[in-house]
Parts: sequence; structure tokens; C-alpha cells
Amino acid sequence: MIRKIIKIDTDKCNGCGLCVNACHEQAIGLRGGKAVLLRDDYCDGLGDCLPACPMNAISFEEREALAYDEDAVLLNKKNWPVQIKLAPVSAPYFHNADLLIAADCTAFSHPNFYQEFIRGKVTLVGCPKLDAVDYSQKLTEIFLQNDIKSITLTRMIVPCCGGLEYAVKMAVEASGKKIPVNVVTIDTKGNMV
Repeated sequence: MIRKIIKIDTDKCNGCGLCVNACHEQAIGLRGGKAVLLRDDYCDGLGDCLPACPMNAISFEEREALAYDEDAVLLNKKNWPVQIKLAPVSAPYFHNADLLIAADCTAFSHPNFYQEFIRGKVTLVGCPKLDAVDYSQKLTEIFLQNDIKSITLTRMIVPCCGGLEYAVKMAVEASGKKIPVNVVTIDTKGNMV
């Protein structure tokens, strides 16, 4: 199909990577010190990368390209590391993200956890009992520095998971943002309650 898509002039590109951070679809990467369009089907053609480029190396062109594939983009929005205490407070994958904060045990307790909860979300995991930390400060920083669309919290029915729920709610409150939080509780047999 013929459609509008970005074009990167590698002669002008200085390899700063600002366009990589600006691209919410992760269509742009760095190779050999230069920005490149990694996949046509990840580029939505909206050009959030254009104003980020200090070298004016990015422009639009109309050409034969794969159609934008939003489902593929959502599946690709993976983050690493996933442990709350190891996660950076600011990263491109947090921008406009639907965030899943999962207690460690939930993914192993509930069948179809990936399909029902992880798919299409940026995932953070933790266990307040095992980590023996207060996650609220780290989560507050993540919420303050990023535009989080929504939060799904999966927790077990056991009392120790209450600490994770408390930390999420305190962090949202401390951030001063109105981020919707959906809490899903899973029992020890893997059922949602």
C-alpha cells in the first residue's frame, strides 16, 4: 500500500537517539550510530519523532510500505527489567502506557495470565514480602515522570499482597495524577475473586 511514512537521512543523522525516545511505537532504532526505521508496520505516520530530531534528518515520504499494525506494536511494547526495584523511573515504554503491576505469584497462579493481563501492557512485578521494601516511592517517581494511562494491579488474596496494593494507591495519590487503578485479586487456586 502507498502511505505516508518517515524517512531518515543518515547523512544528516548524528546518532543522538532523541527520535528513538520520541517514537512511541518503537519503530526507530540505532544501528551503526545512526537512526533507522526498524519496521514499516510499526510507524504510524504521525511523526512524533520529527520535532525531536535536532538535525532535521527526519521527514515524511509517500511510498510503498506495510500498513501500520497497532496489534504488533502493542505486542512489542515490552520492557526490561520488570522488577519494580530494578525498573528505571523514566523510559520510552512508559509513555502513554497501560501499566500492569503484578505481585510475583499472580502470573504463576492464574491460567492465561499473559492473555488476560500482560498482553499490550508494560509490566512491573514485585513482592513486598520478599523484597522487604516500600515500593511507593519508586512508583511515585515513575508516575510523576511518565504519562501512565491506566494501572491494573494483580495481587493474591493473601495479606502480604496488601502491601503492594497500598504502595500503588499511595504512589498514585502522591503523584497528584488521576490515573485509573483496577485491582484484580486472585485466590490461591488461581481464580479471580
